[in-house]
Amino acid sequence: MVVAALGTAQTLAWGSSYYVPAILADPIAASIDRPRSWVFAAFSVALLIAAFAGPRVGRFIDRHGGRGVLALSNIVLGAGLAVLAAANGATMLFGAWTILGFGMALGLYDAGFAALTALYGRDARGPITGITLIAGFASTISWPISTLLNEALGWRETLLVWAGVNFAIGLPLNLLLPVPTLPPQHASPTPGRSIGWKPYKEMVLLAFVFAAAWFVTGSMAAHLPRLLERAGASPVQAIAAAALVGPAQVAARLVEFVVLRQIHPLVSARIAALLHPIGAVFLAALGPPAAMAFALFYGAGNGLLTIARGTVPLAVFGPRGYGERVGLLGAPARVAQAVAPLGFGLLLDVMGVSVILISVALCLASFAALLFLRAREPERLEP
Repeated sequence: MVVAALGTAQTLAWGSSYYVPAILADPIAASIDRPRSWVFAAFSVALLIAAFAGPRVGRFIDRHGGRGVLALSNIVLGAGLAVLAAANGATMLFGAWTILGFGMALGLYDAGFAALTALYGRDARGPITGITLIAGFASTISWPISTLLNEALGWRETLLVWAGVNFAIGLPLNLLLPVPTLPPQHASPTPGRSIGWKPYKEMVLLAFVFAAAWFVTGSMAAHLPRLLERAGASPVQAIAAAALVGPAQVAARLVEFVVLRQIHPLVSARIAALLHPIGAVFLAALGPPAAMAFALFYGAGNGLLTIARGTVPLAVFGPRGYGERVGLLGAPARVAQAVAPLGFGLLLDVMGVSVILISVALCLASFAALLFLRAREPERLEP
């Protein structure tokens, strides 16, 4: 019941925030007479706000549980969407995405993972995988809905519909979450104090892993079809291959839920870090016919790494201070994700298809960093 409710709420939260610009950026920009890049700049501001607000949100969930925070996220997201629907210039555009940035910090995966850990402690791996399995369909569901609504009603009305969905569906679903029964000492080793970046080695290594992974994710999300065309694929082949990323993510999460849950999360994360480079080898060796294979390997790796963002910190550090840790680890990742579309796009223009070597290098560096992490929970951090 908890996984189904939270997974559905996460699907709606992602669909009404993170996945909005892909469909509505063009009509929004045209309506307010600004370049399309301004919409994505405002979106990047939202990601940066979510990055810096994440640790504080996680710390609050550690101490009080996630039900109230997640319910508040629907209110904030709904308000941000309503402001965006009324935007008539750059000021309201950036103001709306500022509000949405706080809503994303309150309501996307990091907050959801922290809420589940507050409920289940070390047993949260299964529920974390479960909600990512459901929310993996967010783009698959939201993009067609936003497209149809935009064509039938217009972009402003589409945003108001998504705002209404947050109030009418997302909010009640998040309010179904039970109140945590874990003791107050579960929040941190020293109640009332911040966990911070200790132990430094493990935290810095994981922060690098997630930042590198999310740079690759942000880059591929913005430029995958164009990258495949540079590799020799036709536009039809490139779009068809890119369309396989979503199903590959969900399939990989299903494998994690059924099969890989029996192994340590670090092993699963190491496998995930290698899948994108393996796909690149196929693309380099076979050319355009391997475009679909490349997309499948990338999608599968990305799907597993999304789960790893929730399960690896839990396995390495334990449940104490989990929300704060995930928020801290997620901050560099969101910054990398915010700069990735522009940075990778510029590199693609200069390097052509050879830019894939950068994403491969980042994945291999992540794999190496994961090898330096301990494959068991440190006893000193047991609750």
